[in-house]
Amino acid sequence: MAAPLDLSSIESAVRSELDTKYAARELSLRNSRPIIRNSANAIRALHRGERDLARTLMDEVKNLIAEAEAGLDGHWDIYHAGFFYDAVKEYAEAELTAALLDHEPLPSPADLGIHAVPYLKGLGEAVGEQRRRLLDQLRRGDLDGAERTFEDMEVVHDLLTSLDYPDGMTSGLRRTTDVARSLIERSRADLTSTIVQERLRRQLEGES
Repeated sequence: MAAPLDLSSIESAVRSELDTKYAARELSLRNSRPIIRNSANAIRALHRGERDLARTLMDEVKNLIAEAEAGLDGHWDIYHAGFFYDAVKEYAEAELTAALLDHEPLPSPADLGIHAVPYLKGLGEAVGEQRRRLLDQLRRGDLDGAERTFEDMEVVHDLLTSLDYPDGMTSGLRRTTDVARSLIERSRADLTSTIVQERLRRQLEGES
């Protein structure tokens, strides 16, 4: 009589691999929540001019990402699964917004220690933060600043539109680019309207 089928060694092998993957998934999921929260808080701090607070929050986020990624070695399918990718994208948006608002050279993906796709998606979403700044500048009457912000928005959009890769590779970057385009067009209309009104005001003052 043949011995009963023994799968204990196979069970041990697959459990070992899956337990490690599960632990990596749980850590990245747990860290994703504060990564997203602190990145959003950092962006709000930037708009309030609280640069030191924003930097503290972004440094905390960078450490959380590094901690999660340390467990993802050999399990990069988790990184690309969605939730952690999106969290890293939020961090990229915060870092790129900080540079754009200060008109500083943008850090590269390597500078931030992240992959190109979440970097690019964060860059696309940073256009929305630039629009917020542009509107603030228009309300203050800072037309020169608003025009410079608008020019930066267009440069970012030009880069995104030049990267014509399949959506499967870029995790929906095309949609992010389309949203950025719509924000730019609305900003163009707001900026043009304000400039025309300002010229008219000056003409009327000159005639009075």
